Amino acid sequence: MNLILMGLPGAGKGTQAERIVENYGVPHISTGDMFRAAIKDETELGLKAKSFMDAGELVPDDVTIGIVRERLSQSDCEKGFLLDGFPRTVAQAEALEEILSSLGRSLDYVLNIDVPEQLLMERLTGRWVSPTSGKTYHTVFNPPKVEGKCDVDGSTLIQRDDDKPETVKKRLEVNQSQAQPLIDFYSEKGYLKNINGNQDISKVFEDLNELLKGLHA
Repeated sequence: MNLILMGLPGAGKGTQAERIVENYGVPHISTGDMFRAAIKDETELGLKAKSFMDAGELVPDDVTIGIVRERLSQSDCEKGFLLDGFPRTVAQAEALEEILSSLGRSLDYVLNIDVPEQLLMERLTGRWVSPTSGKTYHTVFNPPKVEGKCDVDGSTLIQRDDDKPETVKKRLEVNQSQAQPLIDFYSEKGYLKNINGNQDISKVFEDLNELLKGLHA
């Protein structure tokens, strides 16, 4: 099974990726992991990527696509893969089609875990942390015993800048605007499967499993 996993921040992509890997034994390939492995192995493309990253620049498409090609050619991908974080653009998606074609393969599904923005806001802005104990709370999923106070040492909880509503909203908007062209691209090709992420984690995986069982038969 050759899969791409998509979803906005807070959609629960990481949890579902773990379950797919555990149940189906395909490697979970994230862009970050690919870059780290290529840099660690000091491959030619890995060293190129490192030079851009060290300079604080985005790694160009040709280098990223080359690293993806190398990774998908490795033996552990023979029975399939779960790509996460790539492609990010339609140009990368088109390059991926060419890579797979050259390997005599094609995508099966692009799994998009779909959660309403309001719910993502609730999930992502509900996190508060104790500045002294470091313990993390969530206003909905893991509230402290006393509102605004740490259970461990009674310190006043603070919200990190990354978790503040205006920051989260901006992040979601940026991610959505990047994701939409890909959603349109894969929808037209017939690969896209929207999965309702606004339900219990186990139910989300049940829905994914229903789709994937057919590929694994």
